[in-house]
Amino acid sequence: MVSYFAYFLFFTILLGFFFQPCFQHPLCQRDERVALLQFKESFVIDKHASSDDDPCAYHKVNLWKSQAMDCCSWEGIWCDQDTGHVIGLDLSSSCLFGSINSNSSLFHLIHLQHLNLAFNHFNYSKIPYAFANLTTLTYLNLSKSFFSGQIPFELSKLASLSTLDLSDSCIFGLDEGLLELKRPNMRSLIENMTSLEYLRLTCVKINSRIPNMLANMSSLRTIRLGSCGLFGEFPSAIFQLPKLQVLIVSYNHGLMGNLPEFHFNSQLMTLGVGITSFSGKLPTSIGMLSSLEQLYVYGCNFSGLLPPSLGNLTKLQQLVVEENSFIGTIEIETFLKLKYLNTLLLSSNNFSLDQDQLESLEVPFNDITGQIPQWISCLPSFSALYILDLSFNMLEASLPIPPFSINFFLVSGNKFSGEIPPEFCSRTSLVILDLSHNNLHGMIPQCISNFSKSLLILNLQENSFEGPIPTSWVAGNNIKEIKLGQNNLQGKLPKSLTNCRMLEFLDLGNNHIRDTFPSWLGTLPNLKILILHSNGFYGPINVPKSDAWFPNLRIIDLSYNGFIGLLPIEYFKMWDAIANVDKANTVYWHTSDYFQLMDGGIYTNPYPYSMTITNKGVKMEYAKVLEIFSAIDLSCNKFEGEILDVIGSLKGLQLLNLSNNILVGPIPQALGDLKNLEALDLSQNKLTGSIPTQLTQLNFLEVFNISHNQLTGTIPTGQQFDTFDNSSFYGNSGLCGLPLSRKCDDSKGLPPPSSTSKGNEDSGLLAEFGWKTVALGYGCGFVVGVVIGNIVFARRHEWLMRTYRIRLSRGRRMRRIQ
Repeated sequence: MVSYFAYFLFFTILLGFFFQPCFQHPLCQRDERVALLQFKESFVIDKHASSDDDPCAYHKVNLWKSQAMDCCSWEGIWCDQDTGHVIGLDLSSSCLFGSINSNSSLFHLIHLQHLNLAFNHFNYSKIPYAFANLTTLTYLNLSKSFFSGQIPFELSKLASLSTLDLSDSCIFGLDEGLLELKRPNMRSLIENMTSLEYLRLTCVKINSRIPNMLANMSSLRTIRLGSCGLFGEFPSAIFQLPKLQVLIVSYNHGLMGNLPEFHFNSQLMTLGVGITSFSGKLPTSIGMLSSLEQLYVYGCNFSGLLPPSLGNLTKLQQLVVEENSFIGTIEIETFLKLKYLNTLLLSSNNFSLDQDQLESLEVPFNDITGQIPQWISCLPSFSALYILDLSFNMLEASLPIPPFSINFFLVSGNKFSGEIPPEFCSRTSLVILDLSHNNLHGMIPQCISNFSKSLLILNLQENSFEGPIPTSWVAGNNIKEIKLGQNNLQGKLPKSLTNCRMLEFLDLGNNHIRDTFPSWLGTLPNLKILILHSNGFYGPINVPKSDAWFPNLRIIDLSYNGFIGLLPIEYFKMWDAIANVDKANTVYWHTSDYFQLMDGGIYTNPYPYSMTITNKGVKMEYAKVLEIFSAIDLSCNKFEGEILDVIGSLKGLQLLNLSNNILVGPIPQALGDLKNLEALDLSQNKLTGSIPTQLTQLNFLEVFNISHNQLTGTIPTGQQFDTFDNSSFYGNSGLCGLPLSRKCDDSKGLPPPSSTSKGNEDSGLLAEFGWKTVALGYGCGFVVGVVIGNIVFARRHEWLMRTYRIRLSRGRRMRRIQ
């Protein structure tokens, strides 16, 4: 046992001896470790030493300890794996405060390849000439470190540099540089740096021409020479450098030049020549810069048209062309196609803008993604944008603030989230506000009801708003449509809604409102549509206080609530708008034929109603609603008592749904007087008696449901009744006849035959003719079905294209009436 253990120990030691170099890196050189500790001691650690835009994260050098022998493990240092020499030093944003001179121990680190001292405060000391001793440097970053004075000529000896960054050592603005060339000759600084890739000298006082030799440095990827005092002609060949990605020469007032023709293989991502003396036109070939993300040509002498090829710059995020002499018409739609564009500044030019584009910006049902373009808020600086319609795109993030000039703000059908910003309260010019079909939440601001004197249409449906309905609807307002359905609103209906004397459409369905029936809404003279379904309304619907309550009501939906008591028969008696319908009127309901704009002009365009109700047993979305359409839906409550004949006076009624209540008694024969009825649902009640044969006179009846009652007798035949299937009658054990399989005979309630021969003859004739009637009925049903199918298909197509859509037609025009 001992011998095996001895062999194991021997081979373990042997393997460790041979493979030790593979598992350990050499310690850093002792002299370099000492140099680093001396360099640390030459500075004060001051948390205010870094610049405001990049404060020091933590004090790296405080973690350097003399007891730790291996400086290669210190923060901000990396060493050569073979020799242990320090080759990288990154002390950026390290809160260093103090001066560096040429005697600094830093320059003992002669193997340095990477040196980053950015974002510290070197107390306005000069850049030491000893940097030239670091001949292996490939990266030197002294940016924003408060060096001052002349850049030593010795820096030009750093021939291996690929990155030279001396930028932004400036105070009091872009023109107050602290660094300057010893001799104002940029060529002398960089002529030996043939491997240079990144040249950043922003704010360095160069005060010279740009040397032509810069165009021969084919490795250059970044050139940042903003605010350098450059002058003379800019070498156009620099634009053609094969690897160039960033070129910024802004804030050089004496620098002149033109933009050349660009090639498709250019890698330019940022191009900035703002506040220079560049002139000429933007070349059409600028659209070939497929990688371009920022284009800054502001404050120059450019002229001519903005090339339409700008629309090809699919990665463009910022376009700033203000303060030039551009002319022509701006195609706003072109910029909206640039889905990443978030900044667009066009002011102070000579654009001759198309009025339709200025006053109406409508791009619904597109694929605009991300956040709403921020540049839209700048449009009023050169236009009077009244209509902004970005509905049914894929915009997201928080809800944007509309420009002050906006009258119509439509962003429905997107993915906006968060709350309505309080800044909306200052947008008192809003006429139409449609934020529906988004992911907004929180409370609806009270201010929306406060500025309702200008507001005509408020649509916030299908969000997640909670809390009460705004309570401060001011007297004298002009609002015509309020749609707050399909949210999480609670509380009671505010009685200040009686101040909305012009209100025509109120939709509060699918919320958590708990209140009694708001009979006081009956005082609103223009109310046509009232939708309160799927809430917590309760109690009886009491007798109205006036003989003219709800005088213009055409559509009322109280389904899925907790109403009790008798059907509101007294209301049925006074609904003249349902009783007297002009069948020749095929106009769609709309809020207004025109809109008064804030500047006194008039915008002419009908604004159609849209709604969702259950019709013919199906939940249907109506993008438009005909004025002749009328409906009563009281289903899914606890109404009781009988259905009285007075309901037969509502001659224009097209939809009647009283299902899922506790109604008793017979089906009144007076329902046969509802000649326009298309859907009748009396299912899930306790109705008794037979089915009135008068119902067969309803030639437009497409849906008939009396299932789950206690009806008896023979199912009438003829006309539309021959098209109804079993489901219309299911759950009535006393019914017989087609389409049920239960045949009618004496024992099943069939009336006894007449004792006269004529009666027998008539009965035989009816029996003989019955199959023909059924066949004819099914034939007519097929034809009617085809016609209705076409109508439904057409409606469905329209719905798919414009469901829940308040659409301002593309053919509209703005006409001014002063």
